[in-house]
Amino acid sequence: MPFVSQIQRQSDYNRFSSSTPIVIDNGASYFRIGWAGETDPRVIFRNIVQRPRHKSTGETVTIVGDHDPALLKNFDCTRSGPRSAFDNDVVYQFEIMEYILDFAFDRLGANGSQIDHPVLITECVCNPVHSRAKMAELLFETYGVPAIAYGVDAAFSYKYNQRHGICHKDGFAICPGFSTTHFIPFLDGEPVYKGCCRTNIGGYHVTDYLKQLLSLKYPYHMARLTWEKVEDLKMEHCYVAPDYASEARLFQEGTKEADDKIRSWQLPWTPPPAEERPSEEERARKAAIKERQGQRLREMAEAKRSSRINELENELHGLEFLLQQLEQVEGDNVPSFLKTTGYVSKQEIESSISKVTQSLRKAKGEPKSDLAETDEKTDSSANEKYPLVNIPDNLLSPEQLKEKRRQLFLKTTSDGRQRAKQKRFEVELERERKSQQDEERRLENPKLYLEQLHAKYKEISVRVEQRKRLKTNGGHTNGNNASGGVGRGERLNAAQRERMRLLTTAAFDRGKGEDTFGAKDEDWQLYKLMSKDNDDDDEGQDDEEAEMNRISSRLQELDPSFIPKPDLGTLQPAADMPKFRPHTKEDYQIVLGVERFRCPEILFHPNLIGIDQAGLDEMAGVSIRRLPSRCEELENRLTSSILMTGGSCLLPGMAERLEAGIRMIRPCGSPINVVRALDPVLDAWRGASVYASALHFPEQTFSRLDYYEKGEDWLRRYQLQYTL
Repeated sequence: MPFVSQIQRQSDYNRFSSSTPIVIDNGASYFRIGWAGETDPRVIFRNIVQRPRHKSTGETVTIVGDHDPALLKNFDCTRSGPRSAFDNDVVYQFEIMEYILDFAFDRLGANGSQIDHPVLITECVCNPVHSRAKMAELLFETYGVPAIAYGVDAAFSYKYNQRHGICHKDGFAICPGFSTTHFIPFLDGEPVYKGCCRTNIGGYHVTDYLKQLLSLKYPYHMARLTWEKVEDLKMEHCYVAPDYASEARLFQEGTKEADDKIRSWQLPWTPPPAEERPSEEERARKAAIKERQGQRLREMAEAKRSSRINELENELHGLEFLLQQLEQVEGDNVPSFLKTTGYVSKQEIESSISKVTQSLRKAKGEPKSDLAETDEKTDSSANEKYPLVNIPDNLLSPEQLKEKRRQLFLKTTSDGRQRAKQKRFEVELERERKSQQDEERRLENPKLYLEQLHAKYKEISVRVEQRKRLKTNGGHTNGNNASGGVGRGERLNAAQRERMRLLTTAAFDRGKGEDTFGAKDEDWQLYKLMSKDNDDDDEGQDDEEAEMNRISSRLQELDPSFIPKPDLGTLQPAADMPKFRPHTKEDYQIVLGVERFRCPEILFHPNLIGIDQAGLDEMAGVSIRRLPSRCEELENRLTSSILMTGGSCLLPGMAERLEAGIRMIRPCGSPINVVRALDPVLDAWRGASVYASALHFPEQTFSRLDYYEKGEDWLRRYQLQYTL
């Protein structure tokens, strides 16, 4: 297909003789090229160039005009964005202009060594001679064109619409272009350049302003707000307000009329899958599976318990048999017998028997009274194991006193372990009793039981949260210290403050003499007071947190809709806690309200974006004051035929607003008529095409011979005559 299209372009190019001019509308936004005498240009593309690198090969390619996003996925465009050859509608980057002309002539079918056709190219009003000379140098020396003619795009559009009766010979042409706006008076069909004026505001600034407003309003959708898409939104939704202040007041008051003017652009959005609550059958099925799993776990626990009981019974029988054999051994052979068994003394064997017996009774779930008997046996064996503990100190020698301290330390440690085991056993029994009671209450009335659990969980969680908040804020509940910005002493309870006092005193006493801490028993009592384990407030808090966690686990088992609270220890302040919610369709909508008329308003008030220049309506008065000869009749003829051309004229309400603005600066009763061109975008090229097809067009060109003989300075005096 590309080869066939290339042949077609070449055949179209060969159909025209060398005297047929090529017409180029070199706009800052779009480039249009075609043959003189035709109604539409052959090639239209954006007047930009981009040179990205291929991601795999690293080769730099040149992309002219509009680009395909799917194509650019294979290129790295981070270092090379779209570039234009224009600066305020004046060509100054001729390296980029050469890429654009190469692309345009190739698409037109002229791919030979030179272009054997005259060229008519448009330019802005009062184009600098340097830019015009560089363009002539590029066309003459690079492409070898025989002749060049320069013309103003707005003048071609005015002449084209004059031929169709849209405007008169005397009038104004206002052309809000891509980056500038020109106001040109016409007398007898010829532009009066001494009376024209220009302001550096155009369609580019409107699009850029809209892009900035939408990016600030929707920062999470900036990737979708590309230049091309914002340009489409501008042309589709923006309009010029008849009265900017009253229009803004409507949106500020939020009236129904303002709501009717709001437009929205829906971005691609896929709704999340709806979470349906499980049916009764599904919940019954899950409950049955959970019951089977629980039954299997109970069977495994029972098997493990039976195995443990068998192991303990075998171990107890072996120890009892060993003790019987030890009683039959004579006194001299006892050490050698004990050495073979691995035990040191008879007391150690008896202690092992008591431990195994206690573990066995605990595994069998025997009552507490049996454990008390075991404790009595343990106490009697302990008295035999530590014989010096109950003997007064005055009856003992120094060596026996040391041994008594050692036995006292060992006995205290052993008693502590026994008490801890007893406490754990009691806690487990109490937990089992509570679980059994809870299960009985649940079976009696499941609904009431679940409500009571929720209420209890809420009550305990509130208490825990208040305690932690008070601990963080030092007891201040008036909200003035929400950030916890209080002293360390204010955040401590009584036990913690006493511990800090003892630590400070001990640290102060150090260094005054020999460090003898620990030599006396009182030092170890002081060490216990310094320990954090004596903080009763923390222990109470841990008990409540444990109870809350137990209730939370129970609720998760019984109520699938229950959601436990996050860890209160890492709870953030309410102001800083992030709020998460699922995205909705409205989150993916770009709503255009006041932006619809706020952005085009900069054409009439450029100071809204910091440009201190005249607006479109003020330019009429400036242009009238610059006319060489002024009279009321001439001014009335000019204002009675004002033609709007250019892409920004397509915004709705432009003609009415411009007419109202010009009426404010003209005398009362002055005739004012603002009309829009037949096609504000293509009329400039069509007018140039009609002009280039006229018989007298060759007389208006600047030939290559003139360029070599007269030089660039002659272009300063070159001026196209629009009346032939």
